[in-house]
Amino acid sequence: MKRSLPLLALALAFPLAMQALDQLFYVSFASRVLIYAIAATSLNLVLGYGGMISFGHAAFVGTGAYVGSILVAEGVTSAWIGWPAALAVSAALAAIIGAVSLRTRGVYFIMITLAFAQMMFYLVNSMKAYGGDEGLTLPQRAELGFGLDLGNEMVFYYVVLAILALTLYGLHRLIQSRFGRVVVAIRENEARVEAIGLPVYRYQLACFVIAGAVGGLAGALLASHGKYVNPNVLHWLQSGTLMIMVILGGVGHLWGGVIGAVALLSLEHLISDYPIPWLAQLAPNYQQHANLGVGIVLLAIVLFAPQGIAGLLGRRRRARA
Repeated sequence: MKRSLPLLALALAFPLAMQALDQLFYVSFASRVLIYAIAATSLNLVLGYGGMISFGHAAFVGTGAYVGSILVAEGVTSAWIGWPAALAVSAALAAIIGAVSLRTRGVYFIMITLAFAQMMFYLVNSMKAYGGDEGLTLPQRAELGFGLDLGNEMVFYYVVLAILALTLYGLHRLIQSRFGRVVVAIRENEARVEAIGLPVYRYQLACFVIAGAVGGLAGALLASHGKYVNPNVLHWLQSGTLMIMVILGGVGHLWGGVIGAVALLSLEHLISDYPIPWLAQLAPNYQQHANLGVGIVLLAIVLFAPQGIAGLLGRRRRARA
Protein backbone atom coordinates (compact mmCIF):
# COMPACT_ATOMS: atom_id res chain seq x y z
CA MET A 1 0.00 0.00 0.00
CA LYS A 2 3.00 2.34 0.49
CA ARG A 3 3.54 2.35 -3.26
CA SER A 4 0.12 3.94 -3.67
CA LEU A 5 1.16 7.14 -1.87
CA PRO A 6 2.56 8.82 -5.03
CA LEU A 7 -0.67 7.97 -6.87
CA LEU A 8 -2.68 9.45 -4.01
CA ALA A 9 -0.59 12.62 -4.10
CA LEU A 10 -1.16 12.87 -7.86
CA ALA A 11 -4.91 12.35 -7.42
CA LEU A 12 -5.03 15.04 -4.74
CA ALA A 13 -3.13 17.53 -6.91
CA PHE A 14 -5.04 16.84 -10.14
CA PRO A 15 -8.14 19.02 -9.50
CA LEU A 16 -5.98 21.89 -8.26
CA ALA A 17 -3.99 21.79 -11.49
CA MET A 18 -7.17 21.65 -13.58
CA GLN A 19 -8.64 24.58 -11.65
CA ALA A 20 -5.49 26.61 -12.29
CA LEU A 21 -5.82 25.80 -16.01
CA ASP A 22 -9.57 26.60 -15.97
CA GLN A 23 -10.38 23.05 -17.08
CA LEU A 24 -12.98 21.99 -14.50
CA PHE A 25 -14.57 19.69 -17.09
CA TYR A 26 -11.73 17.27 -16.46
CA VAL A 27 -12.40 17.34 -12.72
CA SER A 28 -15.97 16.22 -13.42
CA PHE A 29 -14.68 13.59 -15.87
CA ALA A 30 -12.18 12.35 -13.28
CA SER A 31 -14.99 12.05 -10.70
CA ARG A 32 -16.90 9.82 -13.12
CA VAL A 33 -13.79 7.70 -13.67
CA LEU A 34 -13.31 7.31 -9.90
CA ILE A 35 -16.94 6.25 -9.45
CA TYR A 36 -16.57 3.59 -12.12
CA ALA A 37 -13.34 2.54 -10.41
CA ILE A 38 -15.34 1.88 -7.22
CA ALA A 39 -17.90 -0.17 -9.18
CA ALA A 40 -15.20 -2.13 -11.02
CA THR A 41 -13.33 -2.78 -7.77
CA SER A 42 -16.49 -4.23 -6.25
CA LEU A 43 -16.88 -6.54 -9.25
CA ASN A 44 -13.21 -7.49 -8.97
CA LEU A 45 -13.95 -8.85 -5.50
CA VAL A 46 -16.35 -11.50 -6.82
CA LEU A 47 -14.73 -12.01 -10.23
CA GLY A 48 -11.03 -11.73 -9.47
CA TYR A 49 -10.79 -12.95 -5.88
CA GLY A 50 -13.94 -15.04 -5.60
CA GLY A 51 -13.80 -16.60 -9.07
CA MET A 52 -17.53 -15.96 -9.57
CA ILE A 53 -18.22 -14.76 -13.13
CA SER A 54 -21.17 -12.50 -12.46
CA PHE A 55 -22.74 -10.88 -15.51
CA GLY A 56 -25.38 -9.09 -13.48
CA HIS A 57 -23.35 -6.64 -11.42
CA ALA A 58 -25.17 -3.74 -13.07
CA ALA A 59 -28.25 -4.79 -11.07
CA PHE A 60 -26.57 -3.61 -7.87
CA VAL A 61 -25.06 -0.46 -9.38
CA GLY A 62 -28.42 0.43 -10.90
CA THR A 63 -30.35 -0.34 -7.74
CA GLY A 64 -28.09 1.95 -5.75
CA ALA A 65 -28.46 4.64 -8.39
CA TYR A 66 -32.27 4.48 -8.31
CA VAL A 67 -32.57 4.26 -4.52
CA GLY A 68 -30.37 7.33 -4.09
CA SER A 69 -32.15 9.19 -6.91
CA ILE A 70 -35.68 8.42 -5.72
CA LEU A 71 -34.84 9.65 -2.23
CA VAL A 72 -33.47 12.93 -3.62
CA ALA A 73 -36.51 13.30 -5.89
CA GLU A 74 -38.78 12.80 -2.86
CA GLY A 75 -36.95 15.48 -0.88
CA VAL A 76 -34.58 13.31 1.17
CA THR A 77 -31.39 15.01 0.04
CA SER A 78 -29.03 13.98 2.85
CA ALA A 79 -26.21 11.78 1.60
CA TRP A 80 -26.01 10.29 5.10
CA ILE A 81 -29.43 8.77 4.43
CA GLY A 82 -29.42 8.24 0.67
CA TRP A 83 -26.03 6.60 0.24
CA PRO A 84 -26.35 4.12 3.14
CA ALA A 85 -29.90 3.32 1.93
CA ALA A 86 -28.53 2.60 -1.56
CA LEU A 87 -25.83 0.40 -0.04
CA ALA A 88 -28.31 -1.48 2.17
CA VAL A 89 -30.93 -2.10 -0.54
CA SER A 90 -28.24 -3.27 -2.99
CA ALA A 91 -26.83 -5.59 -0.33
CA ALA A 92 -30.31 -7.04 0.29
CA LEU A 93 -30.80 -7.56 -3.45
CA ALA A 94 -27.37 -9.20 -3.70
CA ALA A 95 -28.32 -11.54 -0.85
CA ILE A 96 -31.48 -12.62 -2.71
CA ILE A 97 -29.77 -13.02 -6.07
CA GLY A 98 -26.75 -14.71 -4.53
CA ALA A 99 -28.87 -17.12 -2.50
CA VAL A 100 -30.35 -18.42 -5.76
CA SER A 101 -27.51 -18.11 -8.25
CA LEU A 102 -24.72 -19.48 -6.03
CA ARG A 103 -26.45 -22.85 -5.98
CA THR A 104 -25.42 -23.18 -9.63
CA ARG A 105 -22.03 -23.29 -11.33
CA GLY A 106 -20.40 -22.30 -14.60
CA VAL A 107 -22.53 -20.99 -17.43
CA TYR A 108 -25.70 -21.45 -15.35
CA PHE A 109 -24.39 -19.00 -12.74
CA ILE A 110 -23.55 -16.49 -15.47
CA MET A 111 -26.98 -16.77 -17.07
CA ILE A 112 -28.91 -16.53 -13.77
CA THR A 113 -27.07 -13.36 -12.69
CA LEU A 114 -27.69 -11.92 -16.16
CA ALA A 115 -31.38 -12.86 -15.96
CA PHE A 116 -31.80 -11.13 -12.60
CA ALA A 117 -30.12 -7.98 -13.91
CA GLN A 118 -32.43 -7.90 -16.93
CA MET A 119 -35.45 -8.40 -14.67
CA MET A 120 -34.38 -5.34 -12.69
CA PHE A 121 -33.85 -3.43 -15.96
CA TYR A 122 -37.42 -4.10 -17.13
CA LEU A 123 -38.82 -3.42 -13.65
CA VAL A 124 -37.25 0.05 -13.60
CA ASN A 125 -38.45 0.64 -17.17
CA SER A 126 -42.00 0.17 -15.93
CA MET A 127 -41.66 2.68 -13.08
CA LYS A 128 -43.47 5.54 -14.85
CA ALA A 129 -43.69 7.55 -11.63
CA TYR A 130 -39.89 7.87 -11.72
CA GLY A 131 -39.38 8.51 -15.41
CA GLY A 132 -39.70 5.01 -16.85
CA ASP A 133 -37.51 4.52 -19.90
CA GLU A 134 -36.86 8.28 -20.12
CA GLY A 135 -35.03 8.30 -16.81
CA LEU A 136 -35.21 10.53 -13.77
CA THR A 137 -33.67 14.00 -13.59
CA LEU A 138 -32.64 15.15 -10.13
CA PRO A 139 -33.06 18.74 -8.90
CA GLN A 140 -29.70 18.64 -7.12
CA ARG A 141 -26.94 16.42 -5.85
CA ALA A 142 -27.12 14.81 -2.44
CA GLU A 143 -26.10 17.00 0.51
CA LEU A 144 -23.24 16.01 2.78
CA GLY A 145 -23.40 18.81 5.32
CA PHE A 146 -20.42 20.11 7.33
CA GLY A 147 -20.18 23.03 4.93
CA LEU A 148 -19.31 20.73 2.01
CA ASP A 149 -21.20 21.59 -1.16
CA LEU A 150 -21.31 18.52 -3.41
CA GLY A 151 -22.59 20.76 -6.19
CA ASN A 152 -19.02 22.04 -6.37
CA GLU A 153 -17.02 19.78 -8.72
CA MET A 154 -13.87 20.06 -6.61
CA VAL A 155 -15.64 19.03 -3.40
CA PHE A 156 -17.48 16.19 -5.11
CA TYR A 157 -14.20 14.91 -6.59
CA TYR A 158 -12.46 14.79 -3.22
CA VAL A 159 -15.42 13.04 -1.59
CA VAL A 160 -15.45 10.37 -4.31
CA LEU A 161 -11.67 10.02 -4.05
CA ALA A 162 -11.96 9.46 -0.30
CA ILE A 163 -14.61 6.77 -0.84
CA LEU A 164 -12.44 5.04 -3.46
CA ALA A 165 -9.45 5.12 -1.10
CA LEU A 166 -11.57 3.55 1.66
CA THR A 167 -12.86 0.94 -0.80
CA LEU A 168 -9.33 -0.07 -1.84
CA TYR A 169 -8.13 -0.13 1.75
CA GLY A 170 -11.15 -2.21 2.76
CA LEU A 171 -10.54 -4.65 -0.11
CA HIS A 172 -6.87 -4.93 0.87
CA ARG A 173 -7.72 -5.70 4.49
CA LEU A 174 -10.51 -8.08 3.48
CA ILE A 175 -8.28 -10.14 1.20
CA GLN A 176 -5.54 -10.27 3.85
CA SER A 177 -8.01 -11.52 6.46
CA ARG A 178 -9.01 -15.12 7.13
CA PHE A 179 -12.24 -14.52 5.22
CA GLY A 180 -10.34 -13.30 2.17
CA ARG A 181 -7.92 -16.21 2.23
CA VAL A 182 -10.81 -18.65 2.34
CA VAL A 183 -12.54 -16.90 -0.59
CA VAL A 184 -9.35 -17.10 -2.66
CA ALA A 185 -8.90 -20.75 -1.65
CA ILE A 186 -12.44 -21.48 -2.86
CA ARG A 187 -11.56 -19.90 -6.18
CA GLU A 188 -8.48 -22.10 -6.48
CA ASN A 189 -10.00 -25.39 -5.33
CA GLU A 190 -13.59 -25.37 -4.13
CA ALA A 191 -13.74 -29.14 -3.57
CA ARG A 192 -10.73 -29.11 -1.25
CA VAL A 193 -12.11 -26.23 0.84
CA GLU A 194 -15.42 -28.03 1.15
CA ALA A 195 -13.62 -31.25 2.08
CA ILE A 196 -11.94 -29.64 5.09
CA GLY A 197 -15.32 -28.57 6.42
CA LEU A 198 -15.58 -24.88 5.57
CA PRO A 199 -19.03 -23.56 4.50
CA VAL A 200 -18.25 -22.67 0.89
CA TYR A 201 -21.75 -21.40 0.10
CA ARG A 202 -21.83 -18.99 3.04
CA TYR A 203 -18.40 -17.56 2.25
CA GLN A 204 -19.34 -17.02 -1.39
CA LEU A 205 -22.66 -15.46 -0.46
CA ALA A 206 -20.99 -13.06 1.99
CA CYS A 207 -18.48 -12.09 -0.70
CA PHE A 208 -21.29 -11.58 -3.22
CA VAL A 209 -23.26 -9.38 -0.80
CA ILE A 210 -20.26 -7.20 0.07
CA ALA A 211 -19.55 -6.63 -3.63
CA GLY A 212 -23.21 -5.83 -4.30
CA ALA A 213 -23.31 -3.31 -1.46
CA VAL A 214 -20.23 -1.45 -2.70
CA GLY A 215 -21.64 -1.54 -6.23
CA GLY A 216 -24.83 0.07 -4.93
CA LEU A 217 -22.84 2.85 -3.30
CA ALA A 218 -21.06 3.46 -6.61
CA GLY A 219 -24.46 3.65 -8.30
CA ALA A 220 -25.70 6.29 -5.86
CA LEU A 221 -22.55 8.33 -6.49
CA LEU A 222 -22.96 7.96 -10.25
CA ALA A 223 -26.56 9.22 -10.17
CA SER A 224 -25.60 12.11 -7.91
CA HIS A 225 -22.70 13.01 -10.19
CA GLY A 226 -24.84 13.43 -13.30
CA LYS A 227 -28.04 14.44 -11.46
CA TYR A 228 -29.74 11.95 -13.74
CA VAL A 229 -30.41 8.22 -13.88
CA ASN A 230 -32.03 6.01 -16.49
CA PRO A 231 -32.66 2.26 -16.86
CA ASN A 232 -29.52 1.78 -18.99
CA VAL A 233 -27.52 1.78 -15.77
CA LEU A 234 -29.04 -1.68 -15.13
CA HIS A 235 -28.60 -3.02 -18.66
CA TRP A 236 -26.36 -6.03 -19.29
CA LEU A 237 -24.08 -3.77 -21.36
CA GLN A 238 -23.24 -1.95 -18.13
CA SER A 239 -22.23 -5.26 -16.57
CA GLY A 240 -20.12 -5.95 -19.64
CA THR A 241 -18.43 -2.55 -19.36
CA LEU A 242 -17.50 -3.21 -15.72
CA MET A 243 -16.19 -6.65 -16.64
CA ILE A 244 -14.06 -5.14 -19.42
CA MET A 245 -12.61 -2.68 -16.91
CA VAL A 246 -11.62 -5.50 -14.57
CA ILE A 247 -10.11 -7.61 -17.36
CA LEU A 248 -8.29 -4.61 -18.82
CA GLY A 249 -6.90 -3.53 -15.45
CA GLY A 250 -6.10 -6.98 -14.08
CA VAL A 251 -8.39 -9.64 -12.67
CA GLY A 252 -7.55 -10.37 -9.06
CA HIS A 253 -5.22 -7.37 -8.64
CA LEU A 254 -6.00 -4.77 -5.99
CA TRP A 255 -5.66 -1.90 -8.45
CA GLY A 256 -7.21 -3.80 -11.37
CA GLY A 257 -10.59 -2.07 -11.23
CA VAL A 258 -9.03 1.40 -10.90
CA ILE A 259 -6.54 0.91 -13.73
CA GLY A 260 -9.22 -0.59 -15.96
CA ALA A 261 -11.67 2.26 -15.33
CA VAL A 262 -9.02 4.91 -16.01
CA ALA A 263 -7.79 3.12 -19.15
CA LEU A 264 -11.20 2.37 -20.66
CA LEU A 265 -12.91 5.72 -20.02
CA SER A 266 -9.82 7.72 -20.97
CA LEU A 267 -9.43 5.75 -24.18
CA GLU A 268 -13.08 6.29 -25.10
CA HIS A 269 -12.72 10.01 -24.37
CA LEU A 270 -9.53 10.35 -26.43
CA ILE A 271 -10.99 8.55 -29.43
CA SER A 272 -14.29 10.44 -29.32
CA ASP A 273 -13.05 13.97 -28.61
CA TYR A 274 -9.53 14.20 -30.04
CA PRO A 275 -9.44 13.42 -33.76
CA ILE A 276 -6.27 12.06 -35.36
CA PRO A 277 -5.83 13.98 -38.63
CA TRP A 278 -4.44 11.16 -40.80
CA LEU A 279 -6.99 8.68 -39.47
CA ALA A 280 -9.83 11.18 -39.99
CA GLN A 281 -8.84 11.44 -43.64
CA LEU A 282 -8.93 7.67 -44.08
CA ALA A 283 -12.13 7.15 -42.06
CA PRO A 284 -14.04 10.43 -41.48
CA ASN A 285 -16.57 8.84 -39.11
CA TYR A 286 -14.14 6.77 -37.05
CA GLN A 287 -14.86 8.77 -33.86
CA GLN A 288 -18.42 7.47 -33.89
CA HIS A 289 -17.02 3.97 -33.45
CA ALA A 290 -14.86 4.47 -30.37
CA ASN A 291 -15.76 1.00 -29.12
CA LEU A 292 -13.90 -0.53 -32.06
CA GLY A 293 -10.66 1.01 -30.83
CA VAL A 294 -11.43 -0.13 -27.30
CA GLY A 295 -12.05 -3.65 -28.60
CA ILE A 296 -8.68 -3.72 -30.38
CA VAL A 297 -6.89 -2.60 -27.20
CA LEU A 298 -8.76 -5.19 -25.14
CA LEU A 299 -7.85 -7.91 -27.64
CA ALA A 300 -4.19 -6.89 -27.42
CA ILE A 301 -4.32 -7.00 -23.61
CA VAL A 302 -5.88 -10.46 -23.59
CA LEU A 303 -3.32 -11.80 -26.08
CA PHE A 304 -0.14 -10.19 -24.77
CA ALA A 305 -0.92 -9.37 -21.12
CA PRO A 306 -3.50 -11.92 -19.88
CA GLN A 307 -3.12 -10.59 -16.32
CA GLY A 308 -4.11 -7.12 -17.45
CA ILE A 309 -2.26 -3.85 -17.21
CA ALA A 310 -1.62 -4.34 -13.48
CA GLY A 311 -0.02 -7.72 -14.13
CA LEU A 312 2.11 -6.26 -16.93
CA LEU A 313 3.33 -3.43 -14.72
CA GLY A 314 4.07 -5.86 -11.89
CA ARG A 315 6.08 -8.10 -14.22
CA ARG A 316 8.17 -5.19 -15.43
CA ARG A 317 8.81 -4.03 -11.87
CA ARG A 318 10.00 -7.51 -10.87
CA ALA A 319 12.23 -7.68 -13.97
CA ARG A 320 13.96 -4.41 -13.00
CA ALA A 321 14.45 -5.69 -9.43
